[in-house]
Amino acid sequence: MKKFLMGNEAFAHAALEAGVNVVAGYPGTPSSEVVETVAKLHAAGVAEGVHVEWSTNEKAALELLAGASYAGARTLYTCKQMGLNVASDPLMCVNYVGIKGGMVLYVADDPGPISSQTEQDTRRFAAFAKVPVLDPATPEQGFAMMKEAFELSERYGTPVIVRPTTRICHASAFFDVAERTVARPVPEEGFVRDSKWVIFPARALAAHHDINKRLPEIGAEYSVGDRATAFNPVMRGGDRQAPDAVLGIVAGGVSTAYAREALEMVEARAAELGVSVPAYKFMQVGTPHPFPQDLAVSFAEGLTDILVLEELDGVLEDELLRLAGLRHLAYNVHGRVTGEVRAAGENDVDDIAARLACYLGIPQCGPVEPAVVYDAADAPLPVRPPVLCAGCPHRGSFYAVKRALGKTPAILCGDIGCYTLGNAKPLDAVDTCLCMGAGITMAQGFSVVDPGKKALAFVGDSTFFASGMTGVANAVYNQHDITIVVLDNATTAMTGAQPHPGTGQTLMGPKSEPISIAATLATLGVKCIETANPLNLEESIVAAQRAIDFEGPSALIFVEPCIQLKKPKPAAQIDTQTCTGCKKCINEIGCPGIGFNVFAEGPKSGKRGQAFVDAGLCNGCGLCTQVCPSGVITLPAKEAANA
Repeated sequence: MKKFLMGNEAFAHAALEAGVNVVAGYPGTPSSEVVETVAKLHAAGVAEGVHVEWSTNEKAALELLAGASYAGARTLYTCKQMGLNVASDPLMCVNYVGIKGGMVLYVADDPGPISSQTEQDTRRFAAFAKVPVLDPATPEQGFAMMKEAFELSERYGTPVIVRPTTRICHASAFFDVAERTVARPVPEEGFVRDSKWVIFPARALAAHHDINKRLPEIGAEYSVGDRATAFNPVMRGGDRQAPDAVLGIVAGGVSTAYAREALEMVEARAAELGVSVPAYKFMQVGTPHPFPQDLAVSFAEGLTDILVLEELDGVLEDELLRLAGLRHLAYNVHGRVTGEVRAAGENDVDDIAARLACYLGIPQCGPVEPAVVYDAADAPLPVRPPVLCAGCPHRGSFYAVKRALGKTPAILCGDIGCYTLGNAKPLDAVDTCLCMGAGITMAQGFSVVDPGKKALAFVGDSTFFASGMTGVANAVYNQHDITIVVLDNATTAMTGAQPHPGTGQTLMGPKSEPISIAATLATLGVKCIETANPLNLEESIVAAQRAIDFEGPSALIFVEPCIQLKKPKPAAQIDTQTCTGCKKCINEIGCPGIGFNVFAEGPKSGKRGQAFVDAGLCNGCGLCTQVCPSGVITLPAKEAANA
């Protein structure tokens, strides 16, 4: 049947049509919808025989899938580019050991970056790990690549990476998909004992030779025939009457789609000017590693110059430069090394069109970075920085900890999640943020070299299970004087409210027993464990003080669901007759649900202005009522009684 699907949704369908048996991953934008789509189709009864789960972290997911693959199952792993760092240990090893059932790693890169710490390029990681990678230009091509990846994996006994970027993951198109899918039968023998599954040094040495042998074979396979046509297509353009082309254009990933559209724009512009576009050859590289050398040599024949368009690193550019030296080819490569394309961030059609016009010699191509001119009446809007949602329980957590610390010197280590936004003023409660789970162990480093300051580490409930527990064990083992603050909002909020071990909700349906964070901390040896509701300010400050004053590793758990999981309460109200305009509600917690009218006047505020509540944003959490020194912010009577 034909469906209009987001790229990630389509890739889930493709994996199911390929007969995938086990799907596992860890949520991370822009990859999350793949697992969620498989789970949705399984729950609807139209994806039979597949097991799907959110694993505790990326490493756990890939190791689970390695076991399933050794038994002959087809497996799909999903994560964003940062997640592959966590799974790098099993990935490097499983490539040496090999697989039985096809193993595909769906790793979504985030140029920009839009929601990540880094812009790392998974194609580089694939080359480092010596794993083949497929790089789709469109969601439609990605659909085909997903199926091809399982076949490639089983042909050569290797894991295979499919690497889309944000625009491919989130773009939508029509797809012909099966109404019902059934997982491929797992071989009856299942796992067969064999010494090859044990990664002894001698076995690893032999396997390394096998890897080095198969990579050129894979590159050659995608240089000829139908596979080259499907995934590394070559086309000609420009003046058809001109002699053979001397200019080449090579593109990868979504930049291929941008370049094709940009070339149409350039040719239309040339037609307007009455000039011809010089003959050129265009090649997409959809299999960047191993690089299709033979096809590239054929493409480059007769060319004097090649412009390379890609995101993020100059992976194709480097391969072409290396190929020129290896095969003694006489072409110049234009790209990052020559400063002729963007060095970081996403590409776009307009930018590529301008660069292609200049490269092809079309006059009046326009500035590469067009200046934006605004009319006085159409001035640009001020930049709005990201902030915690109105009513977010994390706001109360940060505020209570800061109040409990008072003037005590402290270092506040953050982590990856919504709560990273605690670094913004007026909360100003996050001093560091490195990678998932690092806050807990970084705090220990600070406690060793800067003992005059209290070290605290904020971590979310999902991150606690994903990568925080090892740091807790280290703190207890080495008796580091830190306070671990767990912000338990009952979900993985940052990536779309996915479940985690603390919720007990699984993607296969039955709810398991939620794992208690407090019990886990106690089992790991933490002696002081305090719990509070962050929307109860007095309770939270007292609990925070007890945890902070404890010598040795202590923990403070703030428990309150994310506002996305709760029905909003009636908005708070401000008495304009008694508001003094002190701005404490603004300056202390910075909730976007509270604004300030500088023109308002009242008996107590005079001409200082007054605060007001935006009823469209406020969800009645009540934190501001506890912050106001004059008591002029209140909840409706019924809500106040239930608070």
